[in-house]
Amino acid sequence: MVNKRGQMMANKRKRNARKKSWKELSPMAKFGTITAAVVQLSLLVAAQRDISRRPAEQIRGSKTLWRLATLVNFVGPGSYFTFGVKRPAAK
Repeated sequence: MVNKRGQMMANKRKRNARKKSWKELSPMAKFGTITAAVVQLSLLVAAQRDISRRPAEQIRGSKTLWRLATLVNFVGPGSYFTFGVKRPAAK
């Protein structure tokens, strides 16, 4: 009974919690948010540029699908550079 009541209270707090506005964030939280945004945009630009410049034969799958996949935050560009680019065979 106690565990169930604790879960109910936690769910109630989650429903009543509101998101903080930008002004309410601490300086470190603002710095972290800006840093994450810069990294995300850099990865996106790098992946899109690489897709544009790389011949289709050197990319696994469709360029169009990889362009769409890179729009997924962090995961898309990381997946493209990990799985989408064909690497030369090791000798």
